[in-house]
Amino acid sequence: MTDFPPGAPCWAQLSASDPEAAKRFYGQLFDWTAAAPDPQYGGYTVLSLDGAPAAAVAPLMNPQQPVMWLLSFATNDTDATCEAAKKAGAQVWMEPMDVGELGRWALLSDPTGAPLSVWQAKQFAGFGVLDEPNAFGWIDLATRDTTAALAFYQGVFGWEVTPHEQYPMVGLAGKMFGGVMDMGDRFPKEVPAHWTPFFRVRDVDAVAGTASKLGADVLHGPTDVEMENGPRIAVIRDPQGATFGVFAPRTG
Repeated sequence: MTDFPPGAPCWAQLSASDPEAAKRFYGQLFDWTAAAPDPQYGGYTVLSLDGAPAAAVAPLMNPQQPVMWLLSFATNDTDATCEAAKKAGAQVWMEPMDVGELGRWALLSDPTGAPLSVWQAKQFAGFGVLDEPNAFGWIDLATRDTTAALAFYQGVFGWEVTPHEQYPMVGLAGKMFGGVMDMGDRFPKEVPAHWTPFFRVRDVDAVAGTASKLGADVLHGPTDVEMENGPRIAVIRDPQGATFGVFAPRTG
């Protein structure tokens, strides 16, 4: 992949308390290979699948920073997107900045509190592989105000919404790439709104079993999504506390 339409998810990076342990865990789980970290970017490490960028891992910037997966969304103008996001009720935590010659980045949270970043590509576009086994393929927003969240992303990123009472799906140009769910009573009150990346796998049950053996917790599933043509999924919390999902299309 070399180009992403504005508003599309284009990258996922893990903030880890122990980056080396995270590289080992995801390397064993997804067969990702860690590049040598670049000192000028504070140990930021790209993880590749068969030579194509699949995700990244970075050390925590400060001890208070949560261990988590952070999703980036493509934009043609990081500064303009941040201004539009502010006007729509977002909080900008790190103002637009150049990341060398790779691109221009900013960190914010949507009006319901979910963290996200925006990425204006220069030399680096983002994912080099998508929708293949052990590669990124879906995003999931858990929020306590689905109406406000959908209005924000429609207004700022131009997302299309497929209405559904429990799980409206979102996308661009007719291609759905994610969904939004109300957190309700399924999450403790102290858990904030958040995005979760999902990675496609060949066998959800096998991957969940391997993750468990490697010290992760399987929080949900494996289970079949009760929607027409719904995939089989599992939600996993890695050994350091970051949550992600895996899915596989149902074949029958």
